[in-house]
Amino acid sequence: MLLLAAAFVVAFVLLLYMVSPLISPKPLKLPGAHVVVTGGSSGIGKCIAIECYKQGAFITLIARDENKLLQTKKEIEKYSVNDKQVVLCISVDVSKDYEQVENVLKQAQEKLGPVDLLVNCAGTSVTGKFEAIEVNSFERLMAVNYLGSVYPSRAVISTMKERRMGRIVFVSSQAGQLGLFGYTAYSPTKFALRGLAEALQMEILALCKFKPWVEKPCDLSHISVKPYNIYVTVAYPPDTDTPGFAEESKTKPLETKLISETSSVCQAEQVARVIVKDAIQGNFNSSVGSDGYMLSILTSGMSPVTSITEGLQQVVCMGIFRIIGLFYLGSFDSIVRRCMMQREKSESADKTE
Repeated sequence: MLLLAAAFVVAFVLLLYMVSPLISPKPLKLPGAHVVVTGGSSGIGKCIAIECYKQGAFITLIARDENKLLQTKKEIEKYSVNDKQVVLCISVDVSKDYEQVENVLKQAQEKLGPVDLLVNCAGTSVTGKFEAIEVNSFERLMAVNYLGSVYPSRAVISTMKERRMGRIVFVSSQAGQLGLFGYTAYSPTKFALRGLAEALQMEILALCKFKPWVEKPCDLSHISVKPYNIYVTVAYPPDTDTPGFAEESKTKPLETKLISETSSVCQAEQVARVIVKDAIQGNFNSSVGSDGYMLSILTSGMSPVTSITEGLQQVVCMGIFRIIGLFYLGSFDSIVRRCMMQREKSESADKTE
């Protein structure tokens, strides 16, 4: 039995080794590259723009607030590494009108060249119990967090395919890996990005060119396959010290706050460095810290892998991480029950008075 198991492991390793050259991405070079960041006027988006600018990229910032954009532009320009770098600001709501988003991205590409890296970072959050959240909040979050990533990606993908190069980043959340109390409106919008990313990555695996002079169209020999060299990254940042997080914390239910406090709050600069590094390398998953790494392994499912090491880590660590994850879930459920009991006691005390 042990020999059979060992043989299976060896065969699996050999298989991964054989296919790894086919899936290992060619790193993207940032110097001179055109990087577009939606939601780039603050928080993680702004820090991603700064990190790319430090490495010599040209930046297009997209956000709704024009004043914030101009302030961010001045801040980013302090990190210039050469006189040719440019920071372009575009004020538009990426979740409203696809044609408008398409037009502004065309304008950006006319000025700074084709988009090499698109970072979809525009997003918002609403917390509360399911029945307490207004119905229009569900619609608004799906529009901003999901369609606000679909529209820019749809607008640049054709050019990326023509050039056979590019990177697209979807900034999800750890709440897009694990549904938590208070996030019934937010979590589904972030889960949706994972499905979009997986389907899109499969579509852009290869470019097929048909040779029109072949007489037998059913003969597969008339097809030549070349890689697009376009890779999708889904980032799952934890709670991060940003203006959006501070605003969200004001309305969090007690249960959500206590669950969030079981892990530390990360700095936006740290999260941005990790996301940029993973995007350059073409990694599908991007996580921060030990909790993020564990969640990425646990939720890897049928997601793409970009190295033999990543695949082996998922296979080896899945079991033990599932056990640890069950303890986490137990502690979260315990927090919810305690809060419910405290609330019931408080209500009973109020009634007796």
